[in-house]
Amino acid sequence: MLYLTFILCFLCSILITPFVKKLAFKIGATDQPNQRKVHHKVMPRLGGLAIFISFLLGILILQPESPYDAAHPAIVAGGFIILVTGILDDIFDLSARVKFLLQIVAALVVVFWGGVDVEFINLPFNGRIDFGIFTIPITVLWIVGVTNAINLIDGLDGLAAGVSSIALITITGMAVVMGNAYVVAMGIVLIASTVGFLKYNFYPAKIFMGDSGALFLGYMISVLALLGFKNIAVISFVVPILILGVPISDTLFAIIRRLYNKNPLSAPDKSHLHHCILKLGYSHRETVLLIYAMSAMFGLAAVIFTMTTVWGSIIFITILLLAIEIFVENIGLINKNYRPLLRIMGMIKTERNR
Repeated sequence: MLYLTFILCFLCSILITPFVKKLAFKIGATDQPNQRKVHHKVMPRLGGLAIFISFLLGILILQPESPYDAAHPAIVAGGFIILVTGILDDIFDLSARVKFLLQIVAALVVVFWGGVDVEFINLPFNGRIDFGIFTIPITVLWIVGVTNAINLIDGLDGLAAGVSSIALITITGMAVVMGNAYVVAMGIVLIASTVGFLKYNFYPAKIFMGDSGALFLGYMISVLALLGFKNIAVISFVVPILILGVPISDTLFAIIRRLYNKNPLSAPDKSHLHHCILKLGYSHRETVLLIYAMSAMFGLAAVIFTMTTVWGSIIFITILLLAIEIFVENIGLINKNYRPLLRIMGMIKTERNR
């Protein structure tokens, strides 16, 4: 049934996207070119609607049973709230504050109605950390944070859809190993719906997924990651962060840039990962494929990470963080004035010269 549902969702996404494209032009859900954006003509957005309709078809066929009584309807309801938020933004360009509040509402629906939260983390050397009164804020922060991370990386044709698909493939694959049937079913449906949409969204794109797609995929990925890695060891808690390494790191560096430059966190710029790679001389298609490869490497790293010992995991993460630091410094993802590793290396060279 999973294979048949995958094919049906994939075909549904392919067949319905052209109609969504026409609808986007009719209702004014279009993206105008400007100096910050890469495209040079008016493009329809609203692609998230095609992904959501295909997703609904899949869950109606499979009717997956969630681990908690109310989790499934709460997840779908929260996804609908996020979708509507994205559609309204695609049409009317909502303010960052309104979008943020609606994202929090969707997250709270999952937490309070669905019972999806992270109450504690087991420590690697016995004991555990109970979040207590911080359970809800931490869970909401995770959902809203990942939702926006996927949205922020949506800057090139097919980029967010491809990165999301790779993350979903990794989460679904690990769910198969762990025997989490619900996450497997939801993951399969989302992968098929997103990959089908990629036929029209990959460079040169005929339609953008818009905030309706990026926010919906980010929301679903964040919730499925919670369900797949809920209340586990602190070392394993790193796994979903690794899987989403590309969008999360890009978001963190964007926050650092904006705080350093005293700009609002919602202020756009042209220093995201894809902008930096484009500046190095790579073409649009090459940049997207390169970031796909990075996402796949993070997914593979997450799988390898789960197979190591505690100390092996600690060493692995240390090396990975150093590699990320060196990479972002070399491609210009962060300003030279606040590159910590370069400052340390400069201090070492100064001492040697003395």
